[in-house]
Amino acid sequence: EVQLVESGGGLVQAGGSLRLSCAASGFTFDGVVIGWFRQAPGKEREGISCLASKDGSTYYTDSVKGRFTISRDIAKNTVYLQMNTLKPEDTAVYYCAADHPISSRAMTAQAMCTMPQYYNGMDYWGKGTPVTVSS
Repeated sequence: EVQLVESGGGLVQAGGSLRLSCAASGFTFDGVVIGWFRQAPGKEREGISCLASKDGSTYYTDSVKGRFTISRDIAKNTVYLQMNTLKPEDTAVYYCAADHPISSRAMTAQAMCTMPQYYNGMDYWGKGTPVTVSS
C-alpha cells in the first residue's frame, strides 16, 4: 500500500520558517515527479512546487519563488519543502503528491504543478499538514 505522510506544519509568525517533510512508503520517489500543493480555506488547491526526479528540474509558482525550496532525500525516500519568509497568505493545508510512475513518465515539474486537470487525478496524495502564518 502506498502512503505519503506529511509533517512539519504548524503555527508560525510572519517572517518565520517551517520545513515540511513528506515520507513515502510502498512507493519510491526515484524517477517520478513529486509535488507540493496547498489549499487555503475557500480556495482551489494549487500546485506550489514540483520536482522531476529524472533530471532534478523544479518548478515554483510565482508567489513562493525565492522563499520556498523543494528537495528530496533518496535514501530516506522523503521530500521536503523549506519555507522561509512566510506570509499570512501562505496559510493553508499543504499536501505532497505523486502520480504512478508510468502515468508521470512524460510529465514535467511545471506541467504537474500547473495542470489541475492532471494533478487532481493523481494516484498518490498525503492527508496534508496545516500551516498557519499569523501577522
